[in-house]
Parts: sequence; C-alpha cells; structure tokens
Amino acid sequence: MYKPVNLAKDVFYVGVNDRRTHLFENMWPLERGVAYNSYLITDEKVALIDGVEIGQVERFLKKIRAVLGARPIDYLVINHMEPDHAGAIQILRELYPDMKLVGNKKTIPMIDGYFGFSDNCIEVDEGSKLELGNHTLQFFMIPMVHWPETMVTYLLEEQILFSADAFGSFGTLDGGIFDDEMDFDYFKDEMRRYYSNIVGKYGSPVRKALEKLATLDIKMIAATHGPVLRTHIAEVLDMYNRWSNYMGEEGVVIAYASMYGHTEEMAEVIAREIAEQGVRSIRMYDVSKTHPSYIISDIFKYNSLILGSPTYSNGLHPNLESLVNKLETIGIPQRNFGFFGNFTWAGAAVKRLQGFAETSGWKVVGVPVEEKHALKSSKYEACRELGRAMASVVKNGK
Repeated sequence: MYKPVNLAKDVFYVGVNDRRTHLFENMWPLERGVAYNSYLITDEKVALIDGVEIGQVERFLKKIRAVLGARPIDYLVINHMEPDHAGAIQILRELYPDMKLVGNKKTIPMIDGYFGFSDNCIEVDEGSKLELGNHTLQFFMIPMVHWPETMVTYLLEEQILFSADAFGSFGTLDGGIFDDEMDFDYFKDEMRRYYSNIVGKYGSPVRKALEKLATLDIKMIAATHGPVLRTHIAEVLDMYNRWSNYMGEEGVVIAYASMYGHTEEMAEVIAREIAEQGVRSIRMYDVSKTHPSYIISDIFKYNSLILGSPTYSNGLHPNLESLVNKLETIGIPQRNFGFFGNFTWAGAAVKRLQGFAETSGWKVVGVPVEEKHALKSSKYEACRELGRAMASVVKNGK
C-alpha cells in the first residue's frame, strides 16, 4: 500500500504526519502540525531507528510492513525516550517479541519506568558500534539535547546521522521528505520556534554536541521531526551554532500587555521612533493574542527586546508575567533590553521588569518609562527617547 521512501540503499523513511494534535507537549501550538520521523535499515539484521507517538501507530506499522512484510525487527534503537518517539515501544515489543532495545545507561531505566520491563535490552555507550551485516551503527551521547539520555546514531557506510530531536522542526512533511524536495525557507521559522522553545535552554550542551558531531563526515541528517537534511546541512549547522550561542540579528521585539489600550499606545510610540531612526526589523506582539512560543522564537532571532505592561494585582499583567517566567527559565544570556509600563493606583509593573533586567544580566537601554493613567505629553516624549536609545544600540551593532 505504501511506496517505500529510500534515504539510501536499504535505508527507509517510515515516519508519519500528525495534523490533528493542537499542542505539542500540550503547550506549543501546532498550526502546521508535526512529523514523527522513524527509519528502517534492512540488512542481515533489521534495525528500526526511533518510533512515533502512540496515536499514530497504525499508519506507522503499515509503513514498516510495506518494507519488511512478515520479516521481524531485530533491533529498536532508542535515541530519545520522550513519548512522542517512544510511545509505541510496548506495541512494537508485543508484535516483535524477540526485538532487542538499544539504548544507553540512562535510557534503560526510563524504559523500565515507562513500560515496566528492562529485559532484552542492549546498553551502548560513547562510540559503541552495532553490526547489522553490511551496515554499521555507531552511537554518540548528546545529553540534554534535550533530555539526559539523548544520543545520536551514525550509519557509517552511508554517513547518515540519525539525530533524535537535534535539528528538528515543527511542521508536517507535505509530500516532500527531503529538504531539497520542498521550499526549505518555509521551515526555517518553525525550526527556530522548535529549537528556541524545546531546546533553547540547553545552549551549552548543544555546543558540545556540535563539537562532537563536527568530527563526523555527514551526508544526511535524519531527525525525529521535520525534513531529512541533505542539501542544507551546513546552513542548519550554522543556525544551531548561532542559536546555541544566543547570537541575535539586528532587530527589536516589542512585546506588551494592554487591557484598555494605554500600554499599547506607549508601545506604538516607541516602535514608531525606532522605525524613524532607520531600524527595519521590528516585531510587535500583544501577549494576550500571540502564543509565547512565537514571541520567544523572535527573541532568539533578534538581539533587542522591549517589554511593556500595565500594573495588574500589584505585578505584571498575567500574560506578560507568563512570558517573563519563560524567559527566566530559558536563561538567554545576552540581549539589549528596554521596558515601560503604566498604572492607575500604584505602579508595580516597571519595578518587576527592573528586577527581571537585573537577574537576566541584560543590558538596559534608555530610561524605563512609567505613566500614570493615560499617556500624556511628557511620557510621550520619554517613549520616543526610549525608542531612539534602542535604535542607536541596534544600528551600532551592540
């Protein structure tokens, strides 16, 4: 029923698309869906590399059988135990009872924890090899990209890196499986949104993984989400290098909360002044309308951020507080930062943003603006001055 998709001779793509799930990890919007990628290698022994989310198992099994027929699977290589890839382990074990599970010393206790068994497992460590016949698999540990047990599998003969979640992306594979079968630029924003929200906290482990993988000759990267890379490998490696070093492009993100439009008016004045000073990359977000995953993605992209909020219950507006909490969790080490707010009874929003600036270690640009009630001429000019100060920093490449 399914025409097999070859990555190379005897290497097959057997992943599936999910266009029905609304939230990845029950948090991140999937407006363009997501792909769960899995791969088969047929040799004297058969190896399945990673699995899929349990809700997609029916089509997954049909694709496996389209390649194998009645032939059994000898090895299931588990690069990453997160349930969107490992959810089908129980069913696979029941269908292929002699199948051996291949993982590292941190993987096997997770198998036991999720499924209640740890027998018929093969433990591998850094540099271990598994011979399939004419194909050899080699394993490298990349802990915290983005779970502690994560590893990658390298197919020596074909120079294919099965990279788990590293180099992955949100978005379904709409016909094209490989990066050169599609408009790859269409995926870049979703790749950055995936990285910034799922892996973004772990910049140091990502850099260590990149150093390790630089020793390999890689002709193809087969991640567990997103396109299989064979044309844009250098470009994606450069993207990961920039993101893991938190290197932002020149531009400003302005994110604000506004209940009745007064804080939004301040944001508009600031943004207009930044534009008049010659900055072209300005991204404005109302945090009550836009999911924080999109805002965080652009905060990773650009080197400057301005936040604004009314005082609400002696603190930030809850939706901006949520964004700030997420930024504190990720711990981006460097951004130019400005902030503003307003209040009716007692001001607290600007004070909270000042505390965030101090704990983040970011460079505070300009003078924070705080207005009581509606925007008036003196604070209008103060907003313009904040915009000018931020534009100067951005234009000077600081």
